[in-house]
Amino acid sequence: MNTAEDQEQAPREVSQGVLRRARDRGRIEVFPAVVAAVAGHAAVSCYGVMGMSVRGLRDGVALLLRRDNLHRGVEVRELAGQLVIDVYVVVEYGTRITAVAENLQSTVRFEVERLLGVPVGEVNVFVQGVHEDRPRR
Repeated sequence: MNTAEDQEQAPREVSQGVLRRARDRGRIEVFPAVVAAVAGHAAVSCYGVMGMSVRGLRDGVALLLRRDNLHRGVEVRELAGQLVIDVYVVVEYGTRITAVAENLQSTVRFEVERLLGVPVGEVNVFVQGVHEDRPRR
């Protein structure tokens, strides 16, 4: 049986797909889809990122996700009391991919920790494709 003391010793846990934090006035639960949405919005704000993509390719092509589905390009899991976030992106042609990925890692880590107060252990970036940004006529 969980007591208030047990919950105070382990304030963060991922159980049954939910981030939980016990407080003296109640508890706070944040679903992994919320973490994924925060990470997705942070990722697309980074220079050189054209957009998010789902894991894997469809007929050898990475499909860009629309803004309302950015969470589908992020996977969140818990490991040793910290979050591990996998981000699947398409980068802009001509940008230095390593620089974009490093910037994306720090931006996603910062935003998730700032908005949710949950420690992020790893942000793994998977570049699913490179697209050229063509001006529309």
